[in-house]
Amino acid sequence: MIELHKLSHEREPFHLNPDLIERIEAVPDCHVSLTTGSRIAVCETVEDVVARVKQWRVDILADALRVAR
Repeated sequence: MIELHKLSHEREPFHLNPDLIERIEAVPDCHVSLTTGSRIAVCETVEDVVARVKQWRVDILADALRVAR
């Protein structure tokens, strides 16, 4: 799971399963569209969300390689 913050006055944090992300758009705020049909406005930039997803995938693969040894 990656931690993001809902775009609101309080920057409400939440955790999202990156496998549910269909697309990320900056229109002008960053919106994450999910495979479930939901769309969430977040405080992070598109680049930041992409970086978090990439790092999450690297961590998953690294853990799998450690277990396989």
